[in-house]
Amino acid sequence: MQPKTPHELLQGVSLEKMLTELHAFYGWDGLDKMLHVNCFHENPSINSSLKFFRKTPWAREKLVKFYVTHKQKNPA
Repeated sequence: MQPKTPHELLQGVSLEKMLTELHAFYGWDGLDKMLHVNCFHENPSINSSLKFFRKTPWAREKLVKFYVTHKQKNPA
């Protein structure tokens, strides 16, 4: 079976689903260490992180790239 492309990995995946899945796998501390985004460091929650990523394009792009890499390394 051929590896999925980034486009295929993102198809039908909401920002909330990405955050929930990454949080379940890495936890807030792990996400903070991997992405160095303050919303994972200061009082993290799914809702506050969603607000931040929706308003901050550079951070959203960083999260999406990290999610794609995560899914390529950990297909499930």
